Amino acid sequence: MILPFTIVVIVVALLAALVCLGFAIAKRGPNDYQLGALALLELLLIAQAVIAIVAPFVGNPPTGNPVEFGAYALAAILIPVLAVFWALRERDRWSSVVLGVAALAIAVMLWRMQLIWTVQAG
Repeated sequence: MILPFTIVVIVVALLAALVCLGFAIAKRGPNDYQLGALALLELLLIAQAVIAIVAPFVGNPPTGNPVEFGAYALAAILIPVLAVFWALRERDRWSSVVLGVAALAIAVMLWRMQLIWTVQAG
């Protein structure tokens, strides 16, 4: 994985979480801004997955457990999709909370994925 790209994706995830949770605090349901933020995050996660697939072939293999990394990557890609489906099904303020929590979870998962990729397993 590429650290600067990972940091960009984490920042986008945190900004998306702030937007979604801000709308939840304002007691507003999901809207185009929130769904767009999660869609952008999903695109970046797909790009991150492509980078993770290509990286070992160009001399940047993971040093941690690749199965654990793959599980995190798969879950990270699925979480925004499931959160958006939830938000479209139930259009209330709690759906905004779900979107925000999903974005926060993605930020944490990406940092963990970076650690798995770069830190030697003990």
